[in-house]
Amino acid sequence: MTEYLVAASSVHVTAAAADYLQPRLDPSADSVVVVGVREPDAPTRDAEDAANVARSRLAVAMPATETRDGDPTEELLAAIDEYDPDEVLVGANRGTAGATGVGSTATALLERIDRPVVVVPLPDLS
Repeated sequence: MTEYLVAASSVHVTAAAADYLQPRLDPSADSVVVVGVREPDAPTRDAEDAANVARSRLAVAMPATETRDGDPTEELLAAIDEYDPDEVLVGANRGTAGATGVGSTATALLERIDRPVVVVPLPDLS
């Protein structure tokens, strides 16, 4: 059994995480929680739309979803402490047009947590 936590900042990040997870999931044994974080400077619907994508694309695993408000790194670290997943999936960056490289949240998670972090590739949105 593997417990996954998906850090969902946008529909693009969630879709990329779903593409990664779909061939790996054992719906009878694995669990998925999707945590979206609403940032003050991001569109307000991004986190909610990301949860909808997760419920649709990962329906076979019946993912739990939640949306939090605040700093993405701090909220995701709190969610990781709460859910204690085996593996964390995060997008390379926010997944919005013009975003490139590995962002600060992905970097912070890679530096600060003690379990595998999968940085999923995102489509080119520029």
